[in-house]
Amino acid sequence: MPTFKLKLPPPFEEAVKTMEREIMRFLVRSTGDRDDAMDLFQETWLRAYRAYPTLRSEDGLRPWVFRIASNLCRNRARDRTRRGRVFSSESADSENESIAHRAPAHLNGAGPEGALILKRSIARLPGKQGQALMMRKFAGLEYAEIGTALNCTAESARASVYQALKKLRLEE
Repeated sequence: MPTFKLKLPPPFEEAVKTMEREIMRFLVRSTGDRDDAMDLFQETWLRAYRAYPTLRSEDGLRPWVFRIASNLCRNRARDRTRRGRVFSSESADSENESIAHRAPAHLNGAGPEGALILKRSIARLPGKQGQALMMRKFAGLEYAEIGTALNCTAESARASVYQALKKLRLEE
């Protein structure tokens, strides 16, 4: 009878040190707000710490932590949307419309304004598409890792990135 060796994750402190920068970058790009990203960063590692002793993921530690972070981003966005419906104002709507009309012309623009408009364009993408694109292009995850993080197949992750890029190109 063959014996299977389960790969144990590294000590938690080591995991944090190896991934903290890329998780923070992902969260900043996902939220577009450094304070929100910091809150989600702390919550990501708190949840990871609590669940770490029970981690038995053959998929790997990195996608598991990215799944926690992306789920928290999705929850935050959903909560903001709910609150936004209650507290929306016409001035915010007119500002968003103005940005939406300018975005395509500035997608390839350099500098802070171009980066800001790109962030907003990515933020308008549907949930999995935007997250998959950021994980692939900004965090450098492989499609299998993205699939694990987003709880889908590698093919679905690849399709999400493709659709996100296609939508961004249509805005140009």
